[in-house]
This record gives sequence, structure tokens and C-alpha cells, in this order.
Amino acid sequence: MSSISHNLQAVTARIDAACRAALRNPQTVTLLAVSKTFGPEAVIEAADAGQRAFGENYLQEALDKMASIRASRPDLLLEWHFIGPIQSNKTRPIAEHFDWVHSVDREKIAQRLSEQRPAHLPPLNICLQVNISGEESKSGVAPEQLGPLANTVSMLPRLALRGLMAIPEAAEDMDKQHAPLRRLRQLCDSLREQGLALDTLSMGMSADLEAAIAEGATIVRIGTAIFGKRDYAK
Repeated sequence: MSSISHNLQAVTARIDAACRAALRNPQTVTLLAVSKTFGPEAVIEAADAGQRAFGENYLQEALDKMASIRASRPDLLLEWHFIGPIQSNKTRPIAEHFDWVHSVDREKIAQRLSEQRPAHLPPLNICLQVNISGEESKSGVAPEQLGPLANTVSMLPRLALRGLMAIPEAAEDMDKQHAPLRRLRQLCDSLREQGLALDTLSMGMSADLEAAIAEGATIVRIGTAIFGKRDYAK
């Protein structure tokens, strides 16, 4: 068994165990394999082991990877999620090539994605990124500005507002891991109470997967635990 296949099994076992501990059905949690900085062969290896949803942060790298995989393995039907910061001049290829975008944090970006989503494709699934820990270095809408943005995005054509995403400040202490994740869930619950049909909480990575699932994550974004340590110098 390849290391990626073995790692996928180990991560799936972690998800199953975390779901059992939280009294949740493991089928309510989607594993998003974060393949940034890893080549098309790593994605194909993961796909051959049963993984279908992949997350990318860097647009050009992702587009090159998609083209390479389509050329070598046209049989693979993969689901692509854009999870990195979005510049205004990059919205068109994101709208044209991805199934999900997790990192919308302002109206201008949502408007452009809406206008540029091709009519022959299904609506683009959107998560609003919330700066849940208030870090200056992180993207995301401030929690107090989330409501107006969510209402605006929910009305845009060619988009389907699905939920919220966050990258909390790293913490080793379990209680400190839970607090921002719980806050994101509460924000999502609040938007639901206002009438928005949200079903997605994209939160949890390799280090805090268990805490995220306990707090209601429906998508966990796992990279290192599947593909290994990243080499950003490549």
C-alpha cells in the first residue's frame, strides 16, 4: 500500500473515531485533501485510493495540476475546492474551474464570481471565510460584519451560499482549540435562525481535526497528514 493510501486510511480512522466520540455519523463529515504544493501524481495516487475532493490555495498551480490530470486520467471525476486568498483579477478562472470556494470574505469578490460563473455549470458553492481569531495576518470577514455579507451573497445568481470557513489561531491546548470553532458554529447557527439555509462548516485541519468535528465541522481540510510535509521551496 502506498504511503498516501495508508495515510488516507489513518485520517479516515481519525475522522470515524472523532465522530463516534461526538455521537455523529461519519458520513456527515467530508474529507477535503489539501494538495497544494504536491504534484498531479500525488492527487492521482489519492484519487486511486478513493479520495475525490481536493483543496488548492494557489491558482496557477491548481490550474496546471487540473490540466495535467485531465490529460493523463480523463476517467477521474474530481471535486476541486479553492481555499486560498482571492485577488480580484483571479476570480474568472476560479469561477470557471472550481466546484467550491471557501475563502470569500468581501462582496466585491462574490459579485465577480457570480458574474463570471459559466451558465452551463452548476452554481458555485460558496463558504464565507471568517477571521474568527481576529489575527491581522489572516484573511476573513470580521464576525460582526458577517451578517450583511451573508445576506448579500445569498442573493447573488450563479452562487450557492453553503456555510462558513475559518482558520483559527493554532493552539495545542484542547480548550483553546474548541473556543474559536464553537464560535464559528454559533455564527452559522445565528445565520440559520435568520433564514439562511446553510449546511456547511469548513473547519479543522491536521492538528485540530477532533476538536472541529466535536464542534460540528462538516468539511475538514487535511493536507500534511495525507501528503506529508510540504516543501514550499519547490
